[in-house]
Amino acid sequence: MVNSLDQVPADFLFALGTLRQARCRTELHLDEIPAPSRLAPFAVALGAEVIGPGGAAEAGMVHGPAAAGLEPASGSDDVELATGRFILLHDPDGSAVWGGEFRIVTYIRAQLEAEMGNDEMLGSVAWTWLVEALENHQAPYGSAGGTATRVLSESFGTLAERPNSIDIELRASWTPATPDITSHLEAWSDMVCTFAGLPPLPEGVTALPRRPRGQS
Repeated sequence: MVNSLDQVPADFLFALGTLRQARCRTELHLDEIPAPSRLAPFAVALGAEVIGPGGAAEAGMVHGPAAAGLEPASGSDDVELATGRFILLHDPDGSAVWGGEFRIVTYIRAQLEAEMGNDEMLGSVAWTWLVEALENHQAPYGSAGGTATRVLSESFGTLAERPNSIDIELRASWTPATPDITSHLEAWSDMVCTFAGLPPLPEGVTALPRRPRGQS
């Protein structure tokens, strides 16, 4: 990408500083990951996961769909509830496709109850979570677009007793109105936690039932 800070545009350095100022939910484990090198001259990427304790349902720490049935991962009391990626792209020359010099690209994945796979509203609900999160955090944006995908997993052979499962995946991108990305990362943080089934949910949005991986 770049070899020294003097090669980095001032606007991108400012945006990086605003990312550090974001106050994300404590349930979200956020780390910097390698950024894609071909999408823009400058980029930074963050990976996130929401991990819930295996006994959280009994302790009343997790509510809604995440509390429907938590099963500890092998050798651990923790359960992965949702994962995601947050990528900030910057092109100093601007992009006609983006409608600006910055673009945010995101990905979120969480597992739901298999019965929800036939719900035609599933994708619409996932998109509503994104829009409402940005609105709730007053994150100005434009040119938003995305795709919600339902992924059916079926098991066979020695794993045939494993129940079918449905993963919901949301891939989305939007153009922030300013280089201040603080509210955008905070909104995305809340959205990942919403996918994980953690309270509070955006007002007027109903939680989707889900099943952690490996539950029989």
